[in-house]
Amino acid sequence: MTKGAAYEGAGQLRTVSVQVEPPGPGELQIAVAYCGLCGTDLHIAHGNMDARVRTPLVFGHEASGTVAAVGPGVSDWEVGDPLTVMPLIWDGTCAACLAGHQHICQNLTFVGIDSPGALQQRWNVPASIAVRLPAELDLRTAALVEPVAVAVHDVRRSGLQVGDRAVVLGGGPIGVLIACVARQAGADVLIAEIDESRRDRIAGLGFTVSDPAGTDLGAEVERWTGGVGADVVFEVSGAAAAVRSATGLARVRGTIVIVAIHAAPREVDLQRLFWRELRVLGARVYQRSDFERAISLLSLGAIPVSELITDVVPLDRTGDAIADLSAGRAMKILVDVAGQDQA
Repeated sequence: MTKGAAYEGAGQLRTVSVQVEPPGPGELQIAVAYCGLCGTDLHIAHGNMDARVRTPLVFGHEASGTVAAVGPGVSDWEVGDPLTVMPLIWDGTCAACLAGHQHICQNLTFVGIDSPGALQQRWNVPASIAVRLPAELDLRTAALVEPVAVAVHDVRRSGLQVGDRAVVLGGGPIGVLIACVARQAGADVLIAEIDESRRDRIAGLGFTVSDPAGTDLGAEVERWTGGVGADVVFEVSGAAAAVRSATGLARVRGTIVIVAIHAAPREVDLQRLFWRELRVLGARVYQRSDFERAISLLSLGAIPVSELITDVVPLDRTGDAIADLSAGRAMKILVDVAGQDQA
């Protein structure tokens, strides 16, 4: 038996004992070191995804660890190899997969939501979704590979160019990571965030930061861009007001990238969209190349990991971490699944 953190339905979390099975054919067993918590995990823990998840669910998908055991038929991994997981399993037969867009498979299984995830000390996964880590990348840092890959995909999807001006609406973890990746790509970045403590943290990272609730963001972006408008606007906040404002911030033939998951339809200024010939793109999850780029950026020190990780908690405090994130008291929290930080 091993320990895990499980969502049991109706907004209830509990530390549980998990039966450890040997890895099956084509599988690896991972000794999970760290698991980051994200907005999707909050939705699960609050009961907002009860119609989708099967309980009890060991959730979590932002993982780092090492190979603990190798299943039959797996030849390119050895016990002790460091790795992370790209938590997507596609069917390979739907129209999206056949068109080469496997990451948005029409029958996608998202590991940690639709199947058991990383908040357990031993975790069996298909070897096909394991991603090798360089030995020099510490496992705490490597727990950020998955969210950095999200940001890499968002920036790549936008077509951002060196010298562009980018506005990020929402200064949570993904918004800040998008800003970091965009800056690394050669863009100048402004982040709009309503929370004062987050604005202070963002300013400390060297970004231009704005309070959209206390200033005229449109006028500020006009001044910042010399009256041209932003080349790219990333909507990361999930707020209706941000969607309404996005079209007013983009330059002629600018691009708006919808990163946040919006639970309800939003108003969009189609006249502005038409008048400026704007592009609106969706950006969902990532591809393997995005993971590889994320690993490279973390290895290069291009992501301010120490400033982003505000706490590391033991597995039995996962519920406390969820509460802190929900209340806006933290930027990114990692769960020390292996218990090594408490040893």
